[in-house]
Amino acid sequence: MLPIKRFFLHPAMPGAYRANFIHLYLDIAWFGILSGSAVNFLSVYLARLGASGLQIGLLGAMGALVSLGLAIPAGRWLERRPVDKAVFQTSIYYRLFYLLWIPLPWLFGEQGQIWALIAIALLMGIPLTVIGVGFNALFAAAVPAEWRAAVVGVRNVVLSMTFMLSSLGSGYLLDHVPFPAGYQIVFAIGAFGALMSSLHLYFIRVRPSAPLPRPAPDSGGAGLPPAAAPRRLGASLRLDIWKTPFAAVLLVMLGFHLAQFLAIPLFPLYFVNQMGLNDAQIGVGTALFYLSHLVASTQLARIARRLGNQKVTAVGVVGLSIYPILLAFSQTAYAYFALQFIAGAAWGLTGGAYANYLLERIPEGDRPAHLAWYTLVANACILVGSLAGPAIAGILGLGVALIVFGMLRLLAGLAIWRWG
Repeated sequence: MLPIKRFFLHPAMPGAYRANFIHLYLDIAWFGILSGSAVNFLSVYLARLGASGLQIGLLGAMGALVSLGLAIPAGRWLERRPVDKAVFQTSIYYRLFYLLWIPLPWLFGEQGQIWALIAIALLMGIPLTVIGVGFNALFAAAVPAEWRAAVVGVRNVVLSMTFMLSSLGSGYLLDHVPFPAGYQIVFAIGAFGALMSSLHLYFIRVRPSAPLPRPAPDSGGAGLPPAAAPRRLGASLRLDIWKTPFAAVLLVMLGFHLAQFLAIPLFPLYFVNQMGLNDAQIGVGTALFYLSHLVASTQLARIARRLGNQKVTAVGVVGLSIYPILLAFSQTAYAYFALQFIAGAAWGLTGGAYANYLLERIPEGDRPAHLAWYTLVANACILVGSLAGPAIAGILGLGVALIVFGMLRLLAGLAIWRWG
């Protein structure tokens, strides 16, 4: 047991931060249960209800639509509050919405459920925006820079383990409990995991010596004349960030996230309508994804020390380009399993490295404003990709669209390596 204990809590870890590390691990463990159960099968549920590509795209786009309007105000709001308490409180508001998924089959018909889930996703986008901006700032303040790669690696391992178990269990349950009752049970499991994840966020503390200061004001005066109003608006948007080297990071991440989310709404349609996969097979495929994700995560800190987080992110994105391209030629469950395994390893690198890559290029005293712009860019990509992906697939066909979007992912990975 000693090597396992040393992996999770190395003796060299600073004692003042150990409690934060433990609760970050437990937070992601319960989040893995949420993700492997309710979140993992939601798009499949919509596809089985007869949802169109546009409707599945709208489900992913609603949160992004809200975030586009609220990301910058959320960053300013966080600058005036303790980030640990703000993230915990908004996570509770956000995750209570998962409880609303459970009774939908009792209340609505198939189309009614689809549109109700889209409406719930729209409302969930309000607290999710604050979490999206705040959690990275919380993580940066709660974990010393020299330990971030190690903590992210452990969190990815824990996420993989709980995701695999909950995905396999949910797939088995869905194949043995009549539709839609099986999905209601899976949604209930996910809601419980969501609330337990928030409980552990409550115990994460930012040290008093590491506050999140507000950016310096534009003027020393208490008020601004009317002529200065446009400048005040520009200051609130922090347009000056686009004149810094971080602008290049925002642009290459825009390319990655756009290519990423153009393809995502097409996957459940291809699994259900083209490949004819059942819920148990989808559960096994997801488990294989997170098995390889786990293996890659154990090597993340070592690879990041050798290549740096920017290049690890680029390599991971190039790996992610393989998935939609080869999926377009796949017809069997075994091909799906193999691709899931490849994609899991690629995401283990990308998902583990890109947050640290961003943090390395953000001034330590000005995180909320920079992260707010990143959240704005990412959510614009989610919105455009989620709606444009199905529309393009309607013109080109699912298979051709997957190939095109895979090539865009490849170009995005090369751009991160070269210009990021």
